[in-house]
Amino acid sequence: MCVLATPVRYFHLDFAVTFSTAPGSPKMRNLAADPRVSVGIFAPLVGRASSRGAQLFGRARVLSEEDPDFAHYRPAFRRQSDHVERSRSLDEPPSGPVVVVEAERIVYTEHWLRRDGFAPRQFWTRSGL
Repeated sequence: MCVLATPVRYFHLDFAVTFSTAPGSPKMRNLAADPRVSVGIFAPLVGRASSRGAQLFGRARVLSEEDPDFAHYRPAFRRQSDHVERSRSLDEPPSGPVVVVEAERIVYTEHWLRRDGFAPRQFWTRSGL
């Protein structure tokens, strides 16, 4: 089992989280070896009681431009800020594969839920799994 935790700029489309990475990167090699992933998304902390975030569990799919699902997920990418940070022209189309993680299970944590009588951790599982 390989564990690699690297912050990435992600985008979402429904219950899918998407990101891109260089074809030969360690992320791509690890995904090829084992597509099971866990994605952590958090809101910035302002004290312990206000921590908020979600942990998504699923399988990563790497989509190339030839994949029939590629056209569905690529528009979710808002590449303008990424292009500016990398000194690329905004006219340059995005390139490279798209990694898609469809959530199979989500653990949502928000400690303020206690104020309303709910558990601070909420669990969701995709039906049919």
